[in-house]
Amino acid sequence: MTILILIFAVLTLLAGLVILVNPETLFGLFARHIDAPWLHISAVVVRLVLGVLLIVQSSVSRFPLVIEIIGWISIIAAVFFAVIGRENFQRIIGWALSLQEPYGRVGGVLAAGFGVFLVYSFVPGGA
Repeated sequence: MTILILIFAVLTLLAGLVILVNPETLFGLFARHIDAPWLHISAVVVRLVLGVLLIVQSSVSRFPLVIEIIGWISIIAAVFFAVIGRENFQRIIGWALSLQEPYGRVGGVLAAGFGVFLVYSFVPGGA
């Protein structure tokens, strides 16, 4: 199961780097598909699966408590997105996309940093 977390971590790192280089690539994708049900469903499912994986695997990470907390936050976000419905989800995505111009690259740095943190947390290392 750790491999799934590492795959997510690497994809998050790559997404962050893509946002740094060309924010329109990912933000444009979300803007074009803001009405698509798959965007809302995947936002819920990815957060739910990631949250469960992080909680279950937290004990094998370098930072078990931090990873478990992130897992619970992910599950809470999944439940929140599921409960608010598609229309409100679309409003949130629209609002987030409106922040692309001033803060998009900052989000890319944060995403890349989160990906690096997860990789570091789950890749066994010796020093």
